[in-house]
Amino acid sequence: MIATEIGKWKQERGFTLIELVVTISIIAILAAVALPRYITLQTQARIAKTQAIYGGIRSAAALAHAQAVATNSTTSATVSMEGVNVAQVNGYPAATNAGIVTALQIDATGDDVTITQGPPTLTLDTNGGTAPNCRVSYTEAPALNTAPTIITVTTGC
Repeated sequence: MIATEIGKWKQERGFTLIELVVTISIIAILAAVALPRYITLQTQARIAKTQAIYGGIRSAAALAHAQAVATNSTTSATVSMEGVNVAQVNGYPAATNAGIVTALQIDATGDDVTITQGPPTLTLDTNGGTAPNCRVSYTEAPALNTAPTIITVTTGC
């Protein structure tokens, strides 16, 4: 009896074609369900990143302006923030790498964005989205102590 069980075991080593087809079909169904969710997560991540950049720009501009007001240098060309000079226009950061990009401390490569500097408008496009539909735009202050315009677009993230 032991000999027949051992012989039977040796015959049942592989998978049948039906088992393989069923397994591949299940994997394909799971992939078809998971892929759209993964794409949605990527879109949501790019939207969140663009909104975070928007908030960062608002904060950086407000801090630079507060520093300019506190040091009576709203008409100055630069203000010092954390030991780094930030270029100013009308009491707010300029729309350049030496201005708002320096105040924001953002890096195009490390933060995966494309920076197109002005003046008067600087744009930050979130990589992976459809430009110009996944972007933050910063337009310099038009007059002394008039706030800059910051616009975010997330329709193509």
